[in-house]
Amino acid sequence: MSSSNTSDRAAKALSRPFELGGTTVPNRIAMAPMTRDLSPGGVPGADVAAYSARRAAAGTGLIITEGTYVDHPSAGLSDSIPRFHGEDALAGWKNVVAEVHQAGGKIFPQLWHVGMARPAGAPPFPDAPPMGPSGFDLKGEEAGHAMTRTDLDAVVEAFAQAAADAERVGFDGVELHGAHGYLIDQFLWERTNRRTDAYGGDPVSRTRFATEVVAAVRRSVSADFPVVFRTSQWKMYDYQAQLATTPHELEAVLAPLAEAGVDAFHASTRRYWRPEFEGSDLNLAGWTKKLTGKPSITVGSVGLNQEFTGAFSGQTSEITDIDELVERLERDEFDLVAVGRGLLADPLWSEKVLSGRLDEVAPFSSELLTSLY
Repeated sequence: MSSSNTSDRAAKALSRPFELGGTTVPNRIAMAPMTRDLSPGGVPGADVAAYSARRAAAGTGLIITEGTYVDHPSAGLSDSIPRFHGEDALAGWKNVVAEVHQAGGKIFPQLWHVGMARPAGAPPFPDAPPMGPSGFDLKGEEAGHAMTRTDLDAVVEAFAQAAADAERVGFDGVELHGAHGYLIDQFLWERTNRRTDAYGGDPVSRTRFATEVVAAVRRSVSADFPVVFRTSQWKMYDYQAQLATTPHELEAVLAPLAEAGVDAFHASTRRYWRPEFEGSDLNLAGWTKKLTGKPSITVGSVGLNQEFTGAFSGQTSEITDIDELVERLERDEFDLVAVGRGLLADPLWSEKVLSGRLDEVAPFSSELLTSLY
């Protein structure tokens, strides 16, 4: 466990405010987006608001909501994952925002379209077909509809409308889910994007759909309203997948997104301490910041000794030190730190870490996935 000196350093490094667009995040700790699937009818209720506000009140500077569906029939795969359309859902989100703000935190929704990850016949719109860049799922099998230009335009507009609604109901920024093999990422990845038109082919052409989403979102909100883009190498069902095997290849993907209007990148990894490429200790968030000049958010087993995949098999993750995280943050390898399971296990995680009490943090166990405490 960390020494008192390291605890002091952690508190100092993590407690610094950060300017992101026109939003001042009060410290460097974010709650990572985690699907909870506990919003009946797709409407976030009072329990969602209390769950988010509880963590903000304990010092979590930025709450990033679980993925929430944009207004497109094929966007989702559950009727208890929250929507980001319809006045009932937006009223629910407005209440979540109000409670987080009252608790002193900032909050962004994560806007989401699952694309080919959607099983045929799944709610909330059972008749809507799974669709993606080429109709191939993450396993490389034909399982749905290759998107037409009409489909593409409809989804771009859905993201733009959701971002505008986010600003209207009081959110402090938005995060676009471009990771883990969901729709935007399916366009970026050669296994799922086999198009021969302007949206496929080389890595830069594969960014076209993502950049159109970013540009439309950027146009739909105020100039200083932050737009964060979440990326990953790994995909659901394929933890070895890579969009880029070298920094040069990564830059080819990220540069068009930065130019289109991304204010910061959220680089999703399973272990924040793992170097992304040979010859450098930089992790994915570190490389992202270096290559784009944009702020970055790191994530991945912060303060825990097991990665998140163990949770699905019932493993308990014990608390471990964050010494290396602090060292990386002190040298500004990245700018914000997203914490997932640590904050599920202990709503007071931020308060304890910021006051040098990491040894008091509760361990994570998989039964916590079924509640909104």
